Amino acid sequence: MPTKAKTKSSSLNRGFQPYKEVKGEEYMSEPMRAHFIEILNKWKMDLMQEVDRTVHHMQDEAANFPDPADRASQEEEFNLELRARDRERKLIKKIDETFLLIDDNDYGWCESCGVEIGIRRLEARPTATLCIDCKTLAEIKEKQIGS
Repeated sequence: MPTKAKTKSSSLNRGFQPYKEVKGEEYMSEPMRAHFIEILNKWKMDLMQEVDRTVHHMQDEAANFPDPADRASQEEEFNLELRARDRERKLIKKIDETFLLIDDNDYGWCESCGVEIGIRRLEARPTATLCIDCKTLAEIKEKQIGS
């Protein structure tokens, strides 16, 4: 029986094999795009299943506890779950936007400077729209503005 650690680890890498480039292969070739479509589809499916699980959990666990402390604990638990699902809903929207980029052959290119984002970065964050340099610069600017 798998442990929670193994389950969590496999959900982090979304259970895919890293893409192995063929010598001389063009960046964002058809096989590369297919690789990312597969990753994104699996990720979206996992998120949708989590949404369904939350709905069923909240329906099953909904109770009107007579004790105010128990009621408050349950409401806090539900609130945390709903916030997590809201983040996941936004991520699903971003995944759908990424599918549009793939359809338009704009996927894998930095929207700021136009260079290749890179396969490994996209495998780590398939919805990335900025190369690592532009993302780093944006984070530095964000910190300076926030200070």
